[in-house]
Amino acid sequence: MFRKDIGFPLNIDVVILAAGQGSRMRSNKPKVLHAIGGKPMVQHVIDAAKALGDVNVHIVVGHGADQVQANLGADSLYSDCQYIEQVEQLGTAHAVLQVLPALTPGSKTLILYGDVPLIKTETLRAMLEAVNETSMAVLTASLDDATGYGRIVRNDNNEVLSIVEHKDAKTDQLAINEINTGIMCIPQSCLAKWLPNIGNDNAQKEYYLPDVIAMSVTDGVGINTPSPQSLFEIQGVNNRLQLAELEREFQREQANKLMVEGATLADPARIDVRGNVTVGQDVFIDINAVLQGDVVIGANVSIGPNCVITNASIAEGSNILANSVIEDAVIGKNCNIGPFARLRPGADLGNGCKVGNFVEIKKAQLGDGSKVNHLSYVGDAEIGTDTNIGAGTITCNYDGANKFKTVMGNNVFVGSNSTLVAPVEIADGGFVAAGSTVTQTVPADNLAVGRGRQRNITGWKKPVKKKS
Repeated sequence: MFRKDIGFPLNIDVVILAAGQGSRMRSNKPKVLHAIGGKPMVQHVIDAAKALGDVNVHIVVGHGADQVQANLGADSLYSDCQYIEQVEQLGTAHAVLQVLPALTPGSKTLILYGDVPLIKTETLRAMLEAVNETSMAVLTASLDDATGYGRIVRNDNNEVLSIVEHKDAKTDQLAINEINTGIMCIPQSCLAKWLPNIGNDNAQKEYYLPDVIAMSVTDGVGINTPSPQSLFEIQGVNNRLQLAELEREFQREQANKLMVEGATLADPARIDVRGNVTVGQDVFIDINAVLQGDVVIGANVSIGPNCVITNASIAEGSNILANSVIEDAVIGKNCNIGPFARLRPGADLGNGCKVGNFVEIKKAQLGDGSKVNHLSYVGDAEIGTDTNIGAGTITCNYDGANKFKTVMGNNVFVGSNSTLVAPVEIADGGFVAAGSTVTQTVPADNLAVGRGRQRNITGWKKPVKKKS
C-alpha cells in the first residue's frame, strides 16, 4: 500500500540499538534495563515507536542479551519484537548492518537508541514524514555546549554535507553547535546500498552510522533535519546521575499531565508515577505519593501523604489517609481508608466502607457500609453490607497448608479481639461477643460467645522478685 502524497510504502521498520555494556553505570544489569518511571529505558523507546501504529521492531542486543530478551519477553506487549545479536560492538553502522537482512524491502527504517528513553512519538512521526524514496531524515538539535556530539556540517546553501564526530572534528567544526542526535530515518533501499560500504578509518576504528550522510550527498539523496520539541528527548544515559536527571524530567511530565486532567498536587516535585494513571476532576494528591501500574482515581478523591497505590481503582469521593498501601484492589465510592491501612491483592470494597488504621485486607469483599476500623486482619472473606468488625479481630484463614473462607452476612457485629477460624459463617444479624474464638456457624440473629469463663481468685499473692 502506498501513500499518494509521498509515493512511499507504509512499511515501517524500527531498529533499536541496545547492545552497549554501559560500564559507567557500575552495574551488572544491562544499561537499557535501568528504569525510568518504573519501566526499563528500552521499553519507553519501544512504546514510543509502537504508538506510531503497525511497525516492525528490531532490537539489537549484545552485552546482557539474555537479560534484555528475558525482561521484555515476559510482557506480551513485546512478544512480537525481534532480537538480533551484535556479537562484537564495532559501532552503530555495524549494529544496523546486523539487522539489514531482516528489514522489509522498501520500508522506512527508524534508527533509535535504547538508552535515549524520552523520545516522543510525535518526533518520530515528524521523522517519518520527512522521508520519501529520495530523501532521509536526521534528528538534529542546537546546543550551547556541543562537546562530545557529532557536528552537522552544511554548505553555503544550508544543505547537510556530512556529520563529523567530535573526536575527528577540526577546530572550525568544533565551533558548530548543531549536533547529530544519532536518531535517523532512512529508506531501506539506501541502507542496503550504503551500510556494506562504510569503513572504520577514524580515531575509534569503529563503523559510524553518520557516514551514510556523505554517501547520501554523493547519491543525491536529500537530507531533512527535523528537531525535537525538548532536548530531554535526545538525552542519553551513561551513568546514574543522568538516569536520575531523566527520571525527574519524566516525573515532571507526569505531574503536569495529572494537573491538566484535574488533579491538585500538594507538591508536583514530590509525586512518582510509575505506570498509567487516570484521574477525575477535583482530585487531591498529597506529598510523596507513589502511583504504580494501572491506577484509576475518580472525581473528588483525596490521597494523603506517603501513600503507595499499585494497580488499583478508587471510586469518586473516597478518602485515602496517610501512609496507606493499596495493591491490586478496588475501592468503591465514598470510602475512608487509613491511616496506615493495607489493602492487598483481591481487596474489593463496596460504597461507603471504612478500613481504619493498621488494618490489613486481603482477598476479601466488603459490602456497602461495612467497617473494619482498626488493628484487624481480614483475609479470604466475603462480608455483607453494614457489618462492623471490631478492633483486633482476625480471620484465621490458613491452617499451614490450605486457605479457607470466612463468610459474614449483612448487619453482623464482631466484637473486639475476636478470632474467626475458617471455614466459618456468621449469618445475617449475627453477633460475636468480644474476645471470642468462633469455630462454628453463627445462625442469624444469634449471639456467639466463645471464650473461657472468668474466674476471680481471692487471696491471690502477687509474685515478689527474689533477692540475690
